[in-house]
Amino acid sequence: MIPLEEARATVLAACGRVHPRAVPLADALGRVTSVPLFADEEVPPFANTAMDGYAVRAADTSGAPVTLRVVGLLPAGVDPSGMHVGEDEAVQIMTGAPMPPGADAVVMVERTGPGSVPGTVEVQVAVPAGNHVRPAGEDLRPGQEVFPAFTVLQAGHLGVLASLGMRRVPVFPGLRVGVLSTGDELVDGPGPLPLGKIRDANRSTLLALVAQAGCEPVDLGLVADEEDAVRAALVEAVASCDVVLTSGGVSMGELDFVKKVLDELAGGGGRPVTSMQVAIRPAKPLSFGVVDDTPVFGLPGNPVSSMVSFELFARPALRQMMGHPAIHRPTARAVADERLGRSPDGKLHLVRVVAALDDDGRYHVRSSGGQASNLLRAMALANALALLPDGEGVDAGSEVQVMLLT
Repeated sequence: MIPLEEARATVLAACGRVHPRAVPLADALGRVTSVPLFADEEVPPFANTAMDGYAVRAADTSGAPVTLRVVGLLPAGVDPSGMHVGEDEAVQIMTGAPMPPGADAVVMVERTGPGSVPGTVEVQVAVPAGNHVRPAGEDLRPGQEVFPAFTVLQAGHLGVLASLGMRRVPVFPGLRVGVLSTGDELVDGPGPLPLGKIRDANRSTLLALVAQAGCEPVDLGLVADEEDAVRAALVEAVASCDVVLTSGGVSMGELDFVKKVLDELAGGGGRPVTSMQVAIRPAKPLSFGVVDDTPVFGLPGNPVSSMVSFELFARPALRQMMGHPAIHRPTARAVADERLGRSPDGKLHLVRVVAALDDDGRYHVRSSGGQASNLLRAMALANALALLPDGEGVDAGSEVQVMLLT
C-alpha cells in the first residue's frame, strides 16, 4: 500500500491545466481566468449623482436655507450638455444621471422643499462640493488591473466585466467528464430485482459530483464485465470526453477488466499506468492512466468507496485542470462529540460524520451512521470526513481533523 499523498501526487502530476480559450461572458460563471484582466475605460464613464435631488453649486448653499431657481429636469440616460447650472440655480436630477455643467454637488430631495415662488426650490442644508456625486472612474480607470489570473469568476465579477463592455473572457474552460459503471450485477431503473442484481447508484452519484465540480457530466451508461465491452467503452469514451470516470473492475478479481484494459490502452502511449492500493479506508483500490491525453480514473465499485475516491483524487484533478487555485476540499480541526473508533490496520480511515459549528466557534462532529463501504445513506447524510490516522481512533471530547464536503 502507498500513502494517500503519494497516490494523489501521482495523479495530479499527470493532469495539467487545459488550454485556455475565450468564452462568452454568459458562459464564464465559475470559470477561472487564464490571464489578468485590465480595464480599458472609466467606470463609471461620467460623473453622476448617487441620489434623487437637485444638482447645485455648493457655494450657493452656504447660509442655508436658501432658495434656488430650478432651470431643468435631468433623468438618468439624458445628455446634460444642453443644461447649465449658474449662480443661484439648480437642476432637478434623478439617481444615475450625469452631472450637468456648472454643478458640483447634489442636495438629496429629502433636504429640500418647495420654494415660496413657483419654479424655485428651498435647499435646507449647506453641502460641500462633491456631495452625493460619483466621479468618473471612481470604480475603475483605464489600465487598472480588474482581476488577476486564476480568479474564479462569480456573479459580481461578471457584472464588473459587463460594465466594461467585455463580451468574451479568457478562461480555462470546463471539462466534459464521462461516467460509466461496470458490473454484470448492475441494472437501471425500477421493477423487481432478480436475485444477485442491484441497481446502479454509482453513475448517478458520480454524474452529480462531476456537475458540482463545475464540469459537464456525460452519461456513458452501464458496461458488462466483459473485456471486449470494457475496451470498446473506454475507447469511445476517451474519444469524446476530456476525462473519464469508471466505477468497478479495479480490484484483484478475475473479472476486474477495467484495470487490465486501462493498462493496455494507456501503457501503449509510453505513459505510466498506476494501479494502486492506497493506504486508506474506504477507497483502497485505484487505477489511473492517460489514454490519448485523456485522464481515466478507475474508481472502486462500492458506492461509498467510489464517492470518497472521487473526492480524494478525481475532484482535485478536475479542478487543477480547470485552473482553480484551490483544488482540495478545506480541512479544519474539530471536536469529536462521541467516540470515533477504529482498529489499527496501517491505513488512514475516512469516517463519515456530520459537522456543525458550535457556540464555541469550533466544528463538532458525530458519526453519520454505519461506516461500511456499501452503506451509501450514511455517506449522503455526511457533510465531512473525519481523518483518523492508524490507531484506536479518538475519544469523545478529543480533537480530530476533518475534510469538509460542503
